[in-house]
Amino acid sequence: MTLTITPAKLKGPVIPPPSKSQAHRLLIAAALAGGESVIHNVAYSADIEATISCLEELGAAFHREGEALYVTGLGAGPMSPMGRMALPRLDCGESGSTLRFLIPVALAGRGGGVFTGHGRLMERPQGPYFDIFREKGIFFTQKEGALTVRGRLTPGEYRLPGNVSSQFFTGLLLALPLLEGPSALISTTHLESEGYVQLTLQAMARFGVEGAMTMSLPPQYHLPGGQSYTPAEVSVEADWSQAAFWYATKGMGNQVDIIGMDPDSSQGDREIEKYYVRLKGAGEVDLDVSGCPDLVPPLAVMAAFRPGQVTHLTNAARLRMKESDRLAAVREELCKLGVRVEEGPDFLTVTGVEHLPGGVTVDAHNDHRIAMMLAIAATRCKKPITLTGAESVKKSYPNFWEDYVNLNGKIEIM
Repeated sequence: MTLTITPAKLKGPVIPPPSKSQAHRLLIAAALAGGESVIHNVAYSADIEATISCLEELGAAFHREGEALYVTGLGAGPMSPMGRMALPRLDCGESGSTLRFLIPVALAGRGGGVFTGHGRLMERPQGPYFDIFREKGIFFTQKEGALTVRGRLTPGEYRLPGNVSSQFFTGLLLALPLLEGPSALISTTHLESEGYVQLTLQAMARFGVEGAMTMSLPPQYHLPGGQSYTPAEVSVEADWSQAAFWYATKGMGNQVDIIGMDPDSSQGDREIEKYYVRLKGAGEVDLDVSGCPDLVPPLAVMAAFRPGQVTHLTNAARLRMKESDRLAAVREELCKLGVRVEEGPDFLTVTGVEHLPGGVTVDAHNDHRIAMMLAIAATRCKKPITLTGAESVKKSYPNFWEDYVNLNGKIEIM
């Protein structure tokens, strides 16, 4: 979808959508439980639909009644008869969370699976899992866009690098309690995005599963075996990752009131509150985004409107393997608009300007966060811009354009 976006001040209240990160975790825990769970306030983005579809293939059942999603779990455990069935085929769409969370879950519940995806998904690195599979004797092969994994997870010690992605920790945390004996999950380096691991542990606890953490640095997680997820009724909190774009909008001089956020959330992207305050101040700013790399697009666009001020966004190498090469995409598209952006292997340096001329065509790179960044940037352009790939927002925020228009945004479908 191609849009023309005419510059206009945004104003009014906005409620960010429910957290995609939390919803993935609650859906998986509910699907692993024996019995019926109820999950309220689910936003059916493309990524969440992918997780639901995969969980159905694993044996769970879902039905929607109004705003509630009812989940009949498969009762996963070490003695589950489903482990003797044929390997399920799991289409993860473009969702890295779906793929990395469900690889260990499928091994624990069904003895493995055949995983496929779209876009750049199957190019995203799975090395930490592959190293474990070699050590544990679990078969895996990746060819022609499909990853086949077959075997049994066994209780014991699992070691992962903490500086690649916390998604590998989440996948194993969700699966290891289902094994017949205790396991330990140990980070071999500093654990980045630890807030998202805490989000996982909270979801597990809400469905009756224990995952103890030691106070060591980096942390270790000790998981009693033989556990079962139990049904629960839960609600998904609002998404700090999406709220970040409205914080950027506000920081650029728009009169947006962001409501419905949990200030005590474990979501790593809650850092936007602190970073927003720092970017509102004067002088050179250095922001370490190792624990919240998805904040780079909204931070970059907010930094673009700090006239004459320099902002460094550092430790962001993981963005190279998102839906796009997100570091390159941010630089390329903001430069088209007239922002000075320097790109390094793991950083961006943004020099702010007073306004942007507009009058150009920009591209979302099939990346929801690039599309939203460019929509926000358009509010401070002098002339309209044309955005290609605007439909990519459906991956995480299907109602983004509706909210944008409700806030006085001016868009026209080409």
